Amino acid sequence: MELLLNDLSLHGQFSDIATFREAIQQVMLLRRLANRFGLQFHSHRNLLNGFVNPATSLHQALQMLPRDEKRSILQWLTRQGPFWEDVAQHSPDLWMTCGEEIVTDTAIGEAAFCIAQDISRGLVSFAPSRWQVSPIRVKIVSETETDVSVPNYWRSPELRADLQAAKPPISSWGQLETESRAMFQRLVFSTDCFSYLDGQPFAPSAAARIHSLLGVLDRLTGLVDASGQRTSEGRQLYQKHFTGDPAWFSDSSDSEKREFRRELTFPNPRGTGKPLFCTWHGKVNRPPFHIHFDWPERPGASLYVAYIGLKITRR
Repeated sequence: MELLLNDLSLHGQFSDIATFREAIQQVMLLRRLANRFGLQFHSHRNLLNGFVNPATSLHQALQMLPRDEKRSILQWLTRQGPFWEDVAQHSPDLWMTCGEEIVTDTAIGEAAFCIAQDISRGLVSFAPSRWQVSPIRVKIVSETETDVSVPNYWRSPELRADLQAAKPPISSWGQLETESRAMFQRLVFSTDCFSYLDGQPFAPSAAARIHSLLGVLDRLTGLVDASGQRTSEGRQLYQKHFTGDPAWFSDSSDSEKREFRRELTFPNPRGTGKPLFCTWHGKVNRPPFHIHFDWPERPGASLYVAYIGLKITRR
């Protein structure tokens, strides 16, 4: 799980700097706790423009803190990050609400969208605030409505308990390959399909997304009944991730198939027979990674994963 600082939980609620200082100290305590577990804790560059009270911005309030305290917080919020807007998964055009409030383009919306994509996210909120509730329930509206529950933390014991119970996050491309090959037994991975990630800076969010995409392909391959047809669950999974907008998986366009035919052609894993034209792909938005695979001729047949790396069809 990665954590995002809930920008909406800073809404001018602090009556004095002393109360604000206690709140920001608690946020920093939660950040240190997350770091001890090897987790990313994301903020947003615009957070400094938020208001501690109606007359004082966060940036102004931090100037009133002791020098070392101020420096540590400002380094995080201005330089160290990481900043979730750099790796945002959701589109600013997507309609997301929490109650009557629109949460698109906020940490709440980003966390909710990622969770809907099977990417583990949680929030940390300032306290006191009007966001001292967990989980935070978000409605995502596209072609259908999806209700998502986002875990939210403002105290150490709850966060520590959940982090102790959670599986450690993937921390390298090598670990992603090792875990994927071991876990997704229904998929046939080419020998070098993960090697295309070599030289790319490791991105925890992208690794989690790739792992989720492979998990869907593995599940879909196994959801077949005795007659060789997809089960009801398999049809639902296909409808959810291969149709509509945004679909997790899609075929390349006709123009891409013509222009990138050589790049989308991979050796046959059986060592014999003609090469495979792997135009079907799963998508990671940031960085723009694709997973290319050979679409099986029938449900339940082996699904061959040929490529995991930067988007091939970039123009």
